[in-house]
Amino acid sequence: MFLFPSSICRYVCRLGPVGIRRAIASFLLGGILAFLQVVPVVAGTELSPSSIGKGVLLVASPSLLDPNFRKAVVLIVEHGPEGSLGLIVNRSTNVLLSEALPKLTLLKGKNYKLFTGGPVEPTRLLLLFRLKEPPANARLVFEGVYIGDTFEVVERIITEDKPTETFRAFAGFARWAPGQLKYEVRQGAWAALPPDSKGIFDDDPATFWEDCIGRLKAPRVISY
Repeated sequence: MFLFPSSICRYVCRLGPVGIRRAIASFLLGGILAFLQVVPVVAGTELSPSSIGKGVLLVASPSLLDPNFRKAVVLIVEHGPEGSLGLIVNRSTNVLLSEALPKLTLLKGKNYKLFTGGPVEPTRLLLLFRLKEPPANARLVFEGVYIGDTFEVVERIITEDKPTETFRAFAGFARWAPGQLKYEVRQGAWAALPPDSKGIFDDDPATFWEDCIGRLKAPRVISY
């Protein structure tokens, strides 16, 4: 369904929590933001399945059986003529970020979990932030939410007594070739919801897909 090299597919199948730990621990941040280009954020409170754009949440149809995206909720962080990039926001692993990045002492004693962002480049680490004051090198995804590759903001968040900002770390990402996502939406694989920072950062990721399906039932925009 998603277009990525077969070598990555085989690697993803073999990669477990220990593999993620070892891979991320030795991997330097950066690189993926070169793919990102600034495009307008989708606005509005209700979206049809064809209204796909930056900041939108893709909700996997119950009929989507691909194990990489079964019951997935994907935040689109880039969408344009070159294709689309997204992060699966509801797949928390059992790996603590402090274990994945043991050299970062500021993470010791913290319970931040590593999320599986998607099957493409599973050793690539991406950071998603909800910020009031973003750093210069952060990219806007939608209002108040940014993607970046720096731990300076992480330190700022962690050292606050009562932080109002937050972040999540993702191993890997999802990618669509030009026109591929539009085709999959037409086939009924995905429905769309508007940007939702509370759902991404505050709600329980274990129930986020079910919550999204509940929101979609009223307009009946998703196939069962």
